[in-house]
Amino acid sequence: MSSMGASVAAGAIGVNPAVPLFGHRGALFILTHSERVDFMDEESRPPAPVTFTGRKTLVAAAIAVVLIAAALLIRPARHIDDARPPAPSQRAVTAMGLGAPAAAVDLTALIIDREKWLKEHADDERSWAVLGSAYLEQARRTADPGWYPRAEQSLKRSLKLRPAEKGNLDAMAAMGALANARGDFATGKKWGELVRAQSAKQWAAYPVLVDAYAGLGDYKAAVKVMEQLLELRPGLAAGYVKAAQVYRDRGWREDAVASLDNAAAAAKSPAEKALAMDRLGELAWERGEPVEALRLYEGALRADPAHGAALGGRARALAALGREGEALRDYRMALGRVPSPALALELGELLESLGRREEAQESYAQVVQLAAKGAANGVDETVVLGLYEAEHGDPAEAVRRLSATWERNKSMAVADALGWALHRAGDDEAALEYAKKATEPGLRSAEFFFHRAQIERGTGDTASARRHLQDALRTNPHFSPLRAPQAKEALESVGQPPSGGPENVRPKGRWVAPDMSAYMSKPKPKPSQPGH
Repeated sequence: MSSMGASVAAGAIGVNPAVPLFGHRGALFILTHSERVDFMDEESRPPAPVTFTGRKTLVAAAIAVVLIAAALLIRPARHIDDARPPAPSQRAVTAMGLGAPAAAVDLTALIIDREKWLKEHADDERSWAVLGSAYLEQARRTADPGWYPRAEQSLKRSLKLRPAEKGNLDAMAAMGALANARGDFATGKKWGELVRAQSAKQWAAYPVLVDAYAGLGDYKAAVKVMEQLLELRPGLAAGYVKAAQVYRDRGWREDAVASLDNAAAAAKSPAEKALAMDRLGELAWERGEPVEALRLYEGALRADPAHGAALGGRARALAALGREGEALRDYRMALGRVPSPALALELGELLESLGRREEAQESYAQVVQLAAKGAANGVDETVVLGLYEAEHGDPAEAVRRLSATWERNKSMAVADALGWALHRAGDDEAALEYAKKATEPGLRSAEFFFHRAQIERGTGDTASARRHLQDALRTNPHFSPLRAPQAKEALESVGQPPSGGPENVRPKGRWVAPDMSAYMSKPKPKPSQPGH
């Protein structure tokens, strides 16, 4: 109500609006004229004598005040901060403690907080371990390998203050995760097994071991430690993500999807949910469903707009749907957020498929630059660099690089890249052995199938080439803007098998049942009786 309206309302009921009085707790009382006179008269009267009843009332009130004051002294007043949500740095610590990605803002706050703390408390080994883990998470979020040396220095500082033999499990597990992130899976395995040996129930060792065993090509061991992880921490979103990774490598797609659905349901933060949805998008892409993949990638970006990997996935799906302009935009935006050589290679091949060769060469140059930056910070980018050299550069150099990597890491990815490099270098007989190692463990990869088919064509095995070309296009008909059209052309060139099937399948004459008497068991002779 306006002030004018209040005045009118007050006058209508005989109240003088010009005489307000603020009473208890700021309530506004408006008195009538007669009430105001009575109030003023009461103020001018002498005080009434205190009776015995009044004295009892005063004593009781005084005792109550003393009791309240004592209660307040014994039980401190609740601080206002108690009701506040956790600080950003605390949220980041909680997320990383659960093996989950931290939000970008929270992670930055944690790094600033620990760096400031350690300037004055340099002997705090736990804070050094937390800071090293935060640097490692920042490297994962930004794809900037420059964070890895900082993570290593912090973790080594923590281990110097409290060595591994004294049970610095957090720093040890983080060192294993750092080694895996750099592609040094043998070292990651050593750290993970060291943590598990000291404390078999330290669940943080098991994600490290899953990645290490998978990187080394020991997929059976990866399955075993994944199952142990799920037993130790049932319901953990990070455990479901690792399980999905293992299931995917073995070709168990339905199990991988179910695990990621569980991860999304168990997620405690938008960043954690975005990771699960991004991985679901990858699975949808790999099985040739770009519309579903696009939906999932966009869901991941809605949950966490800073999730750069989902932006690269969306670019891939848009290119498969014929929306090349939007795909190029997203690739460039993704490279601005997470500048990885794999994304630069994808962008270059999309540009080349569109006939924009000069721009493609710029992206290919970026592949080399980003791989070199990674190598300078201890990251092994041999697989993506080998694929680039095999397809767009020097295949012999790719063979040399990948052969050295194969001695350390016998994963499906390394086997596929080495087989393809050998094929491009002209050695199909040697290439076929590695192509088999890439496709037989179970992973359903259209790219792997295509590589094996082309190698088999080079060896003259047309039937096997046909089968694997069909597998590639059946798995994902849009797997590459350059090689998917090549797969379709190759399938047309090898044609279909001759009608009627292979020769001599049907007998020329009338069918006669074979004599099976030679294969039938003969009755055993009865044992001779004594005396006969």
